[in-house]
Amino acid sequence: MKIALIMENSQAAKNDVVYETLKNVVEPLGHEVDNYGMYGADDPNSLTYIQNGILAAILLNSGAADFVVTGCGTGEGAMLALNSFPGVICGHVQDPTDAFLFGQINNGNAIALPFAKGFGWGAELNLSYIFEKLFTGERGQGYPEERAVPIKRNKKILDEVKTKTYRPLVDILKDLDQDLVKGAISGEKFEELFFENAKDEEIIACVKELLGK
Repeated sequence: MKIALIMENSQAAKNDVVYETLKNVVEPLGHEVDNYGMYGADDPNSLTYIQNGILAAILLNSGAADFVVTGCGTGEGAMLALNSFPGVICGHVQDPTDAFLFGQINNGNAIALPFAKGFGWGAELNLSYIFEKLFTGERGQGYPEERAVPIKRNKKILDEVKTKTYRPLVDILKDLDQDLVKGAISGEKFEELFFENAKDEEIIACVKELLGK
C-alpha cells in the first residue's frame, strides 16, 4: 500500500515527527510512505485543510496513493474537507481504538488526526499505536464478529451511495477557484511523486493543465 502524508499550515512544524513515526510503523509491514508536505513551518507552499482535501482527492482518485494520512488542529476541518470529494472516505481518528474501529467497520481510505489536541508528551507513542492498529492486518473485516456481515454490507451500500452523490473529480477541479487548486498541487515534491505513481490518465491530464505543462 502506498500511503500519502499531508500536513496543513498550522501543524506543519510536526511534519518530521509524524512522517518518521508513520514510516517506522508501516514500512516493516510492507507499505510505502510518500511525504507531500508541508515540510515545516517555513515551507513556502502553505496548505490549508481545504487544500489538503483537494490534494487528497487527487491522489486517491488518480491512484497515486492508496491511503492518505492528514489532519489539522482538531482534525475536524480536514475530515470535512476530504469527505467533500468523490472517492474519499475519511475518518476522524484520535486514538488507537478509533483507528482499529475505522479500519474494521468503515474501511475508508483516509484519516484526519487532531495534531494540536493532546499532542504533548508521548504524542509519537499515540501516533505509533494509531498507525499499528490501522495498518496491521486486513481491514474491513467488521467488528464485533457477530456484526461482521451487516457491517460489510453497509460499507458496500455506502460506497454505492457515494458513486451517485458526487460529480466526477475532474469536473469539480475545473469549477473550483483555480488558485486554490494550484496551491494544493504546488508542493516541492508533488510533481515528482504524483507523476511517478498516478494511473488515471484523465486526472493526470487535468493536473498537467493546471501546472501549465
